[in-house]
Amino acid sequence: MTTKLSGDVDHDLVLQTADRSVRAVIGRVGAALRGLSVGGVSVTPAPLAGAAPYFCGKVLVPWPNRVADGRWSLDGRTQRLPITDPVHHTALHGLLCTTAYGTAQRSSSSITLAAPVTPCDGYPFSLDTSVTYRLTRDGLHTTHAVRNTGERHAPVGIGAHPFLTVGDVPAERLILTVEGEQHVDVDDRLIPVGTSAVDGTRWDLRAGRPVADLDLDDCWVVRPGPDGSTHTLRAGDGRSVSLWADPRFAYAHVFVTRAFPTADGDVTAVALEPMTAEANALNSGHGLRWLAPGEVFSASWAIRYRDGS
Repeated sequence: MTTKLSGDVDHDLVLQTADRSVRAVIGRVGAALRGLSVGGVSVTPAPLAGAAPYFCGKVLVPWPNRVADGRWSLDGRTQRLPITDPVHHTALHGLLCTTAYGTAQRSSSSITLAAPVTPCDGYPFSLDTSVTYRLTRDGLHTTHAVRNTGERHAPVGIGAHPFLTVGDVPAERLILTVEGEQHVDVDDRLIPVGTSAVDGTRWDLRAGRPVADLDLDDCWVVRPGPDGSTHTLRAGDGRSVSLWADPRFAYAHVFVTRAFPTADGDVTAVALEPMTAEANALNSGHGLRWLAPGEVFSASWAIRYRDGS
């Protein structure tokens, strides 16, 4: 699935430290992280210009992942969301993936983008949402904020869809580690049906497995400690890129595609997606936050590069 970014304007961020330059490119549409490099090493793959394949880098609110049949119940009434994934007949990745965010604040190395959620079919609530990207010496720190501007409690989940890599190392040669204690089991439409412990199963990625051996569109319950959780892609030379997420992100979704479009053709790419709620949370309630009028929910994640020295 590829989204065209018609009318998109990129924001270039730069942080110069004593020994390296950190750069990021942020798009307006979907507030997408479109590129990140640390010391000249790319830690996100480069899609074809003008495209956002597989929701690459986008913000996922007010729910991440999918809602079965686009339907859920509110006060005994069925709500019907537009079907945006016809293959699985689901409403996918919230309401703002094709929205052009406005700039709320900007410096040379950070930016805050904002977009409202207005009442619509299937989601009769009003929210103010923002995302702040701030460059750090080892990568990028991201903070989401959602404020309920309506007069009734509103259900909210937050997610993001960054793809990660380590320079020019082919993704198949990377080792993936996921701090997931339970796997979210799904049906043939990728709708959760329960969880199971990963011990002794193919879902146990805590010790790391080669991406070449993995075919994933799967979620884990990470049960983060007070310092959050960390999931990592590591190259054979010791370099690595990690996704850190604070304790509010109790779920980590991993998507591996062999058809990520680049200027050099299709390549394997790995998305490490922090999520505060699991798929179909508007129905199950798992991880869903009900914000009172005026209440703000915020959560942070970061991309961290290590050069192996």
